[in-house]
Amino acid sequence: MKQHHILHLLYFNFFLHSSLRFASSLCPPDQRDALLHFKNSFVLDKEASDYCDRDDHVLSYPKTNSWNKSVDCCSWDGVACDGVNGNVIGLDLTCSGLHGTLQSNSSLLLLRHLRSLNLSGNNFVGSRISPNLSVFATLTHLNLSNSYFSGIVPHKISRLSKLVSLDLSHNYILDTHLSIPLRLENLVFTLLVQNLTILRKLVLDQADMSAVSPKSFVNLSSSLTYLSVKSCSLRGIFPVVVFRLPCLTTLDIGSNYDLSGILPKFNWTSPLESLSIPYMKVSGEIPDSIGNMKNLIVLDLSHCRFTGHIPSSMGNLNQLQVLWIDGNSFSGVVEFEIFTKLKNLRELFVSQELNLTYNTSEYIFPKLEMLGLPSCNLTELPYFLNSLKRLAYLDLSSNRISGEIPMWFWGISHDTLERLDLSFNLLEGGIQQLPWKRLMYIRLVNNSFHGPLPIPPPSTYYFSASDNGFTGEIPSSFCQCSSLQYLYLSNNNFSGNMPSCFGNITNLEDLRLSNNKLQGPLPRSLVKCVNLSALYLNHNEFSDIFPHWLEASQLLVLDLRSNKFYGRINFTIFGLSFPALQVLVIPNNNFTGRWPIEFFSNTSVAIIDLSNNKFGGPIPLPSPVTSYYSLASNKITGKIPSLICNATKLEIIDLSDNGLTGSLPWCLTNFSTNLFVLNLQMNYLKGTIPQFFPLRSGLMTLDLSQNRFDGTLPRSLVKCRHLEVLDLSHNQIEDKFPRWLGTLPELKILALRSNNLKGLLDIPRGAHLFLKLHILDLSNNNFSGPLPINLIMNLKGMMNGENVQDMPLYMTRLVGSSTYENSVVVMMKGLEVELVRILTFLTIIDLSCNSFLGNIPEVIGHLHSLIGLNLSHNHLANSIPLTLGNLTNLEWLDLSSNKLSGVIPRKLGDLASLGYLNLSKNQLTGRIPQDKQLSTFSSDSFIGNLGLCGTPLQKACLDDTHSPAPSSSSPFNHEGHESWFKQKTIWIGYATGIVIGISIAYIAFEMGRPKWLTGGVRMLERIAAEWMEKPKGKTIKFHG
Repeated sequence: MKQHHILHLLYFNFFLHSSLRFASSLCPPDQRDALLHFKNSFVLDKEASDYCDRDDHVLSYPKTNSWNKSVDCCSWDGVACDGVNGNVIGLDLTCSGLHGTLQSNSSLLLLRHLRSLNLSGNNFVGSRISPNLSVFATLTHLNLSNSYFSGIVPHKISRLSKLVSLDLSHNYILDTHLSIPLRLENLVFTLLVQNLTILRKLVLDQADMSAVSPKSFVNLSSSLTYLSVKSCSLRGIFPVVVFRLPCLTTLDIGSNYDLSGILPKFNWTSPLESLSIPYMKVSGEIPDSIGNMKNLIVLDLSHCRFTGHIPSSMGNLNQLQVLWIDGNSFSGVVEFEIFTKLKNLRELFVSQELNLTYNTSEYIFPKLEMLGLPSCNLTELPYFLNSLKRLAYLDLSSNRISGEIPMWFWGISHDTLERLDLSFNLLEGGIQQLPWKRLMYIRLVNNSFHGPLPIPPPSTYYFSASDNGFTGEIPSSFCQCSSLQYLYLSNNNFSGNMPSCFGNITNLEDLRLSNNKLQGPLPRSLVKCVNLSALYLNHNEFSDIFPHWLEASQLLVLDLRSNKFYGRINFTIFGLSFPALQVLVIPNNNFTGRWPIEFFSNTSVAIIDLSNNKFGGPIPLPSPVTSYYSLASNKITGKIPSLICNATKLEIIDLSDNGLTGSLPWCLTNFSTNLFVLNLQMNYLKGTIPQFFPLRSGLMTLDLSQNRFDGTLPRSLVKCRHLEVLDLSHNQIEDKFPRWLGTLPELKILALRSNNLKGLLDIPRGAHLFLKLHILDLSNNNFSGPLPINLIMNLKGMMNGENVQDMPLYMTRLVGSSTYENSVVVMMKGLEVELVRILTFLTIIDLSCNSFLGNIPEVIGHLHSLIGLNLSHNHLANSIPLTLGNLTNLEWLDLSSNKLSGVIPRKLGDLASLGYLNLSKNQLTGRIPQDKQLSTFSSDSFIGNLGLCGTPLQKACLDDTHSPAPSSSSPFNHEGHESWFKQKTIWIGYATGIVIGISIAYIAFEMGRPKWLTGGVRMLERIAAEWMEKPKGKTIKFHG
């Protein structure tokens, strides 16, 4: 009985102990309530975790949906409990669609026993990482990645001394114009590496670490196995000792563009399995000891600054699966056989001249899936490609592969190829079909393919065949490519109408058909392309009304420039159809009507180009975010409103060639330091130019020419230190020569022609002024005295030609996708010409139509880069200096209507580029030299010099036994309708001469001025010029 009682007690104790143990394993109520409160502080939003599905390929689902008070929280999805006492020790809410703010006093902080916390892949936009996370004293794993945290990482995070894994990567907020990343200060990072002594994994990708000193990395835990700090804005020198950390298996420090360093040079051994350092300033050679890294699986050294040879020891890396070494500056030719030893390679990217046998199939890569050989100087398609059976990615761009594509190429990796890039080669011929069934990405840009356009397979989402010679109509079978998102067919020879079924490509996001010969109306089926974000139809022959019928709510870019669109725009429907529009480019069409003044005020249109249409009415105000704003060459009238100054992001304002009146708003020259270009030429503006320009002005071009401005030049222009073009021609400005403008360090064009400027034209000896000037036009003013010797000696930009290989061809400004071309009106070869685009190497001096007297200074012969010189209609006397024969680039020389005397220097005949010469109406004497270039000019170049004789004049010299030259006067010198015909002939012929002359200048600079070509073009130009009689009151436009 007693034994039986004892047995019962034992059973009871066991049951009690078991019951208590079972009871204690339940989730404590306070922790359960804390979790429920946490759940209710957020809304569930599938888009909050769209990163997981799109980029991380992790299925997102709302884990907190399973959280129910009636169920033990230890069984809730994402919750882990201690099996002994039921405390919540793990919370994994990865990709759970949580959207809201994570408060610094969140109920989450009540879970004091947490050892692992993972909140990655949610949307806590605007939230800061709470310093109170330091209460989790036993936390070993913390992952807050991809969750839109911002602000500064709190220093208290460094108190989590038990952390083994910390991931704060990919936290940034995308704003309209910028991204706001999570920031890590130097002190915080220093504390992290000092206190987290058992840390094995640290991931901080895309955190802003620009304030962190790379020296801090020296103190990283020796137990670290995984370090990733890519795209962190690190700068300075990365310590080489990190590459030797004893346990490190993964190191990724790529895309830190200002971070430099070198790889260990000698005895480099490491357990590294993955090393990625792309887009860094890593210099020197890849050490031979790289071959000792036998554990390497991934090696990415792309787009660094490596030099020297690619070490052959790389062939020892038998485990290597990924090798990217493209985008460096290696020397010599690489033996392709190095890579054939790497039988486990899945990815290979090289961009260095290769030594390989083109027609062999002995290069075996049994596992290769991605192959990139751009810029390898390949001249053929290598036959070993035919042996690759698993290839999904092939990039052979930017080589010299020529001829037609061989038949065998169409069969490579037939069932696996997804991406093909053959762009920027010399390939030609037609393409019958693209036989790869899984092909998604096709790039054929910049070759010489011709014939009809090939149809991509149905799987294709990206197809680019721009810059080729494809012809005919765009096939209607393209409408069956329902997967297409990006279609680029610009710069071909397509004609006819767009297929009416184009709207069947309903996934289309970006359509570019620029620079073809497409015509007719746009297919109304495009209205079905609801995802369209960019539409480039510029430089075609489309004839239609404005496409406000598109109703493209996501459209960002609309470019219709240089077509035949016409009519009024329905502004009410426009605003509803394109609410997201950021770029509106519709110049060179026939649109009419008046824009509502406030139309753009509440929009986000950053680029507005309405130029060269027939819009009338007052100026429509730009959007507050507009940077490029052009209404040039319309019929806009009224005053410039001062409200335009509220658009403080404006970089380019072009209101030229309109009917604007009144004075300039004083705010227009100082409302923003971002303004680069202000062009108001060819209007009816009057009054004084605003006198205030800001100290930090960014102004590069100021063109107020052909208006009615008076008063003096504003002295505050000297604050515009970036000014390159200043054109105030054809106004009524009364002042002296503004030599103070010479202090502007970048000034290249100074045009003050046709004003009321007067006085002497000179600068003090030794003053360093106007050093970069290329065009100086002071013609048609009232300057007097001798020609300015000291000024001429300062024109260094006209003395030594700059290296044109390093210069852009034209003086342009690029804002977004729009380009602003600087222009200027000059007297060129006796004709007033508007250079709609200014060649950067064009150098001109025009001091004509003033009252200069005295000699032509000899120092003018030092201006070796000078292309045009006009000193006509002055009072210059004495002889023509021999030094003018040194101006070997001179294309036109006009010294007419002066009082020059003496003989014509024979050295002028050495000016092989000279296509126009006018020495008429002077007092020159003697025989006209017939040496070289001088023998090519007609009598028009010499008439009005009573003392001249000989060919080409009719007046024979006393010792001349030759018969006089026939008259060079035009056979069309008649009255009535014949004079009209003559005038038209002059315009066509002489304008052609200008085009030929300027074009040959560029060709000559690029090709070293081939004499046969130069001579031939000069002869054509002179033949055209023989018909010339200077037209009055008309300006030719030359577009380059």
